[in-house]
Amino acid sequence: MLTQLVAGRVYDFSHAVGRWGAGAPGFSCPIKPVIGKDNTVYVLCRGYEIVPIAAWNKIAVGVKISKVSIGNEPGDEELQKEIGKYGDTPGDLIWPAGITLDIDDNLYITDEWMNRITILDPDGKFKGVWGTSGKGDGQFNGPSGIASNPNGDLYVVDSMNHRVQKFTRDGRYLGKFGSYGNGMGQLNSPWGITVDKNGFVYVADHKNNRIQKFDSYGTFVQTFGVGGDSKGSLNRPTDVTVDGDGDVYVADWLNDRVQLFAEDGHFLTSFVGDAQVLSKWGSMVVVSNPDSVKRRREVGSLKVEWEMSMPTGVTFDHQKNRLLVADTQRHRLQIYKKVTGYMEPQRNL
Repeated sequence: MLTQLVAGRVYDFSHAVGRWGAGAPGFSCPIKPVIGKDNTVYVLCRGYEIVPIAAWNKIAVGVKISKVSIGNEPGDEELQKEIGKYGDTPGDLIWPAGITLDIDDNLYITDEWMNRITILDPDGKFKGVWGTSGKGDGQFNGPSGIASNPNGDLYVVDSMNHRVQKFTRDGRYLGKFGSYGNGMGQLNSPWGITVDKNGFVYVADHKNNRIQKFDSYGTFVQTFGVGGDSKGSLNRPTDVTVDGDGDVYVADWLNDRVQLFAEDGHFLTSFVGDAQVLSKWGSMVVVSNPDSVKRRREVGSLKVEWEMSMPTGVTFDHQKNRLLVADTQRHRLQIYKKVTGYMEPQRNL
């Protein structure tokens, strides 16, 4: 459904950005987009390509941040550069999981494998690193989601320690909340995180199949969703974002969709993917190969191509009032605009 009307809200599918493979710009398993300045979007990718470095050895690469400009209309996107590389030296990444920006567009990236936070400037220059392995205060075991609060402090999801920790941007420990379990305020392998305009913290409680909302001190407030595959249910949610109206969007990972909840927690609708037109970069590859054009025309239905597959990250672009979904296994972003002032056509003419 290219336009969805639900409970006074209107969403128009805009377009898809990205593709996979060589020969044109693209993403390799994008897991999280974040919004920078001047139409810039940073897309964290952790796909892999096997590249031989010697006759007897190979290395997996594809871990990177794609810096792209994405305008208002389909086709108005350009790859600016690719940032980061696979490795374990300072500034490198092995298994990145989360990304956020500060006011200057410096990037803070979590690394699940190396249990640290890497800081890069907007062009990818190394600025710093902090974090160590462990379960003590300020230590990590599989850090995943990361988000900034209005004061510039950072909340980091410490996934395998089943908690959220709070730090200054230079890594000074400030506090924590959460513990292992399925009670209210407890967590089981949490993943994504976001902070709304009022400072409330939302955590994707991955193995408890829910989103939990906390105040800025870590006090439990409410939950969104229950386990399952029906409307309003979640199966291993991986990320969450909140728009300026308080609506809550959840990457419902194993249900191959994004779920939308109102601020009070009741379910509104699902986004399952609507990429009925190839992305700009995808089209560049297909039209350059006549055989590819023929094979696509022979397919009985392209619906599977439109739909999402294991979307991992969601981000709301407050500047342009639109939702960006990391459609991970399709190697692209799907973009939905939240429309204001929508007028329904008269049907009695």
